[in-house]
Amino acid sequence: MSVKFIIDSASDILRDYAERNDMIFMPMTTRIGEQDYLDGVDISHEEFYKKLSETKSLPKTSQLSRFAFEEVYEKVRQSGDEAVVITISGGLSGTAGEAAAAAESYRDCIWTVDSNNVTIGEHILIKYAERLRSEGLGAAQIAARLEEVKSKVCLIAMFDTLEYLVKGGRVSKTAGFAGGLLGIKPVFSIKDGQLSLLGKARGSKQSNNLLNKYIEQTGGIDFSMPYMAAYSGIDRSLLDAYIQDSRHIWEGRADDIPVSTIGSTIGTHAGPGAIAVAYFCK
Repeated sequence: MSVKFIIDSASDILRDYAERNDMIFMPMTTRIGEQDYLDGVDISHEEFYKKLSETKSLPKTSQLSRFAFEEVYEKVRQSGDEAVVITISGGLSGTAGEAAAAAESYRDCIWTVDSNNVTIGEHILIKYAERLRSEGLGAAQIAARLEEVKSKVCLIAMFDTLEYLVKGGRVSKTAGFAGGLLGIKPVFSIKDGQLSLLGKARGSKQSNNLLNKYIEQTGGIDFSMPYMAAYSGIDRSLLDAYIQDSRHIWEGRADDIPVSTIGSTIGTHAGPGAIAVAYFCK
């Protein structure tokens, strides 16, 4: 019997990596115009942003269904294995609820964990799960440990534009227009599984300072645990600038900062030019 992880594409773990590391990758659907794409399967992160720049309407994302999870769970049971399901926050998507509902008939082999997070916040929780598996823990033990530590996962992000928040109805057109003129960069975190506005900065330099201020407020980064940075779009220059501005946080503690790209599930709302940092707080 082996322990598998069932993950959704909102974690921004790439399918190739998942398949190489005994994970079952479940892609969420993004509709662009009249075409549906499976995130990370039919469309890469880079291809998504190219299409995003060409479409006038905001893409739409769909949650994973209970039926899709049941199909996967049945395969796990038939193989004699057990699995931990780690999903996008239930506060952001119905996927977590569908995963849990489907697991009611598979309590002998399936354990579900709502990450209360998304993108690289979800990603580093999965990386920690991998560590626990390598230490020989079973699925039930891993799920219990994830439930204990997931509240310590911090995700902070800066959006370079308000355009996609306006298109999605999360920001008024007036505020979006004014923010564009003033160069306003909103900074967000995930709190209680929901997107929470930390503040607004004028320009990238101020937003970088706001990101670092929040890291300090949470007690700093626990470098013994997984951590990661990410960017949306096809240009990582804003992320590189942030890493340079915050080098006092990383120097002497992190020889290398793992970097991920942000896929269509969150990229639909963030647009290109967003940067994010995820870590376990001390």
